[in-house]
Parts: sequence; structure tokens; C-alpha cells
Amino acid sequence: MKRILVVDDDIEVLETIQLILEIGGFKVSALSDGEEIFNRIESFNPDLILLDISLGHIDGRVLCEQLKSIESTSKIPILLISGLYDPKDFTTLNYGQDDFLSKPFQMDVLLKKISKILSLEEDKPSFHLN
Repeated sequence: MKRILVVDDDIEVLETIQLILEIGGFKVSALSDGEEIFNRIESFNPDLILLDISLGHIDGRVLCEQLKSIESTSKIPILLISGLYDPKDFTTLNYGQDDFLSKPFQMDVLLKKISKILSLEEDKPSFHLN
């Protein structure tokens, strides 16, 4: 079962996403505050992070860049979400995210993006030395 860490300061959005992902067969850990993200990553070991850009006094883009710059977390895919930006803004702006989704979004679109990101991780060739 794939593990997804969802970080969003809007409790209603957070609970809705958590419910949809759990119904979709994912193990979900939800955070309403970005300050605990590093501790939660360590304890939960997510396969994907769904990260809101606007987290009150913390900028999700900065968190994304930090996560991608640390060796232990750099390989965790990050899907940035935001109601403040348009997807075309992210064709030129790169904070290390693996994808972007603007709010409001359809849950089936979210699930498709998550499936695509996770399947890309699985499709990477592996080499074994004998």
C-alpha cells in the first residue's frame, strides 16, 4: 500500500483529500501545519507528498525546495497544490516539484496525477550487479 503525506492548512480540504485517498487504497498521513513535515516524513516514510503552497506562515514552495535539496528526502515525489496559481505558472517556475495541481480540482484528476507520479517511480529501470 502506497503511503501519501498530505499537507494543507485548510482542514476541510485536508480531510476530504485524506478520505478520497484512503478510499482509493492509499495509506494517508495528514498534516495541517508544515512545521512538522520533517518529523512526519521520518516517522511515516511517504512514497509521495501532496503539498499545499500556502500554509499560513510557511511557503510550500520553500518546503519543496528544502525537501528536494536534502539527500534523505530528495527522491520523494512532491505534488504541489494551490488555489492561488494557474498550472501555466508552473511551466516556467520549478521548485523541484514533480507535478502541480490547481485548486479547486476534481478528485479523479488528483488520483490520476498521483497514479502517474507513483507509476513513474516504479517504471525506473533497476540494475543489479552479480
